[in-house]
Amino acid sequence: MPKKGGKHAEVGKEMQAQCKRAKVEAGCPPSIMSFENPDSLFRSLISPIKQEVFFREYWEQKPLLVQRNDPLLAAYYQSLFQVSDLKELCRQGLYYGRDINVCRCVNGKKEVLNNDGKVNYVQLKKDFDQKKATIQFHQPQRFKEELWKIQEKLECYFGSLVGSNIYITPQGSQGLPPHYDDVEVFILQLEGEKHWRLYKPTVHLAREYNVESEDRIGNPTHEFILKPGDLLYFPRGTIHQADTPLGISYSTHVTISTYQNNSWGDFLLDAIPGLVFDTAKEDVVLRTSIPRRLLMVKGTTDSKKKLSSLLRRLADRLENTGELRSSDMKKDFIMNRLPPCLGCDSDSLTPGGKLPKIDSKIRLQFRDHTVVAVEPEQENSDEIRREMVYVYHSLKNRRETHMMGKEDDTMSEEGTLQTHGLRFPLSYLDALKQIWSGSTVNVKELNLSSDEEKENLALSLWTECLIEVI
Repeated sequence: MPKKGGKHAEVGKEMQAQCKRAKVEAGCPPSIMSFENPDSLFRSLISPIKQEVFFREYWEQKPLLVQRNDPLLAAYYQSLFQVSDLKELCRQGLYYGRDINVCRCVNGKKEVLNNDGKVNYVQLKKDFDQKKATIQFHQPQRFKEELWKIQEKLECYFGSLVGSNIYITPQGSQGLPPHYDDVEVFILQLEGEKHWRLYKPTVHLAREYNVESEDRIGNPTHEFILKPGDLLYFPRGTIHQADTPLGISYSTHVTISTYQNNSWGDFLLDAIPGLVFDTAKEDVVLRTSIPRRLLMVKGTTDSKKKLSSLLRRLADRLENTGELRSSDMKKDFIMNRLPPCLGCDSDSLTPGGKLPKIDSKIRLQFRDHTVVAVEPEQENSDEIRREMVYVYHSLKNRRETHMMGKEDDTMSEEGTLQTHGLRFPLSYLDALKQIWSGSTVNVKELNLSSDEEKENLALSLWTECLIEVI
């Protein structure tokens, strides 16, 4: 068991101040989780902290602790998951490694105690009780509808993938050594209590996971106990460790994480190639040859100056006339995110209502689950590749594979991830913008040259459940 950083009651002055504010405001009538829309969901998740305060003062900057010290708020997040849910899910079929990890922290190192194959609940409980092992439930939103519901809304809110893990830790035990992550982390305490210690980052806004040794991290900057209904947020790169105190039979919390590989650097890596390609078609300077043998020798001062000049030309084009378009990041998000959570109807999303006709009024559905992209034609291997409009959506994504990597049944014969959506000629772009920008639109008013094209566009979108007829 790693050394403790001090008494549980010791909290940094900064954390004390923000906790005090949260406690005072929590004296208002208890609020509840709101699933009306993504904005209301996030607002209720961090309540009583205001969204503008959160993003101005905490996001990517420093930890936030919300202690709801109110018996009426102890079950604030409890519907998301409880230990009692695990027994039933084991009956349905969970597997070691893929769904469940059994681990403990011994002398600052992670020790994995997984068995092979299917998880047996009796054996799992035995490891929990006798070996003081933590149960890590990987991506439980695949099985628990309440988590599917909250994470789907958060993916709409952030425009980024949102994953989760459940941690169930017995008393006097710790599951993981001190480490930092490459994601923004929201900890929701569900049952029991957890003793947390946070440390100054060695890598700010880290891009990868890493374990840190006790002698390197120094003393905690924050130390506190999370109780049911409490929330903890900290930025990627924040070193942390947590244990269940003696006298508390167990702790259950869910870690909700987002913004992995979602930085400006990632966006530039994705978008700059398209900007260069478009600019080179119009700017002859970018089409001039590189110096002879440049690829065979170390870059010279002259070549670096030339490259700097070209980058400035790209920046000028972008600022004055261009558009920095994401392609792969946008598609990766849509292809891998959760489908809409629609309750009992969620597995049978099919077109319904009236068919769209030329005189119909239509309205976009599932706006947050779609993106419109202009890209070179993907199926044309000719040298001249026409630009097409692609409408990608996540309505047919599989909840069962969310955040689980590239499963075989989601891959095409060419080895690429399958996408769901539609393809249109570039001339359809303005009509698609009409549908995406307004609340409702008349089919006959779509900016296309013929009634046939207008009806075909509406019917294509209706068939994919992307519009409804009013």
